[in-house]
Amino acid sequence: MLHLAAQIQQSVHVIRAKWHKSPRVGIILGTGLGDLAREIKDPVALPYEAIPHFPTSTATSHAGQLVCGSLGSVDVVAMEGRFHAYEGYSHEQITFPTRVMKALGADTLIVSNACGGMNPHYRHGDIMVIDDHINMMGDNPLIGVNDNTLGPRFPDMSAPYDARLIDCALEIARRENFVAHRGVYVAVTGPNLETRAEYRFLRQIGADVVGMSTVPEVIVAVHSSMRVLGLSAVTDMCLPDALVPATIDHILAAAASAAPKLRAIVLGVLERIANERS
Repeated sequence: MLHLAAQIQQSVHVIRAKWHKSPRVGIILGTGLGDLAREIKDPVALPYEAIPHFPTSTATSHAGQLVCGSLGSVDVVAMEGRFHAYEGYSHEQITFPTRVMKALGADTLIVSNACGGMNPHYRHGDIMVIDDHINMMGDNPLIGVNDNTLGPRFPDMSAPYDARLIDCALEIARRENFVAHRGVYVAVTGPNLETRAEYRFLRQIGADVVGMSTVPEVIVAVHSSMRVLGLSAVTDMCLPDALVPATIDHILAAAASAAPKLRAIVLGVLERIANERS
């Protein structure tokens, strides 16, 4: 980890040469939220290949660029596409953009993902606001010698997701009259979907949904003293006794149906953040 500080500053230098503002919020636009990048005002887009030390996104439907600008009245920096362990990247590489967002000035991270619903009360197209998570990825981005300038050796994870942002997200869903649950996300490596026995196990240990991302970025955000809002779009149901094979086309279609709900929550939360310091 000791080499990261210099690499972060190299990335920040390249971004600041194109965009001179300091973001308040970093956003990771996962599956179902990519179109939100088009609503960023006065956008400055940098392909990941143009930013030192950024990996290249190979995931389906992920554009692969960093978009800087404003949403509402809040300056943001948004990842249009993220990185995954199943693409062959280390957790250090996956989370490097989160550290760059923090170094640019962001003190809040909003992260979204597509997930499989294991809670039988959920339906595909629902939104789950992440209350807590379980790391089943077999890795951790903080492994190695700690750099105390980036964060503490043993960051506390008793509340990785900010309670006020969770309440705000749920309030927006009630106001807009759509379903939003509050639950637990479990992260696995992928890329294969789980077996029936694995779904039973993951449900039994307390997870409501399962996905292949988010947790590494959240760990680093907490390490970096950022507050976090996590949003999951349920794109397929993973009920082991009524399991239907999932296809990427089905998942993307469900993510698209959830996109307006995710958009409403993100824009509403940004409005609340803007009012915090007004």
